[in-house]
Amino acid sequence: MMNKELKDLTYREATQELEEILRAIENDAVDVDELTQKVQRSSQLIKLCKDKLRNAEKAIDQVFNEENCEAPAKPKAEGKPTGNTLF
Repeated sequence: MMNKELKDLTYREATQELEEILRAIENDAVDVDELTQKVQRSSQLIKLCKDKLRNAEKAIDQVFNEENCEAPAKPKAEGKPTGNTLF
């Protein structure tokens, strides 16, 4: 998977590659010459995943804001609580 361009990776592919790198490092399957390269690739993959998560969050927020799907705030009950409250 290391040959695939960062821009072409899905979130799932990026996290799977990160897991592969971690397993290789944990199992001492990476020699010193490859270690720097793997750490650099991991850093790029983490940044990509963070960016994808931020973009998804922004898109979801935008949908809720545009569609007014936000739940209205419940008015606070005055006086004695009703029998429907837990506390």
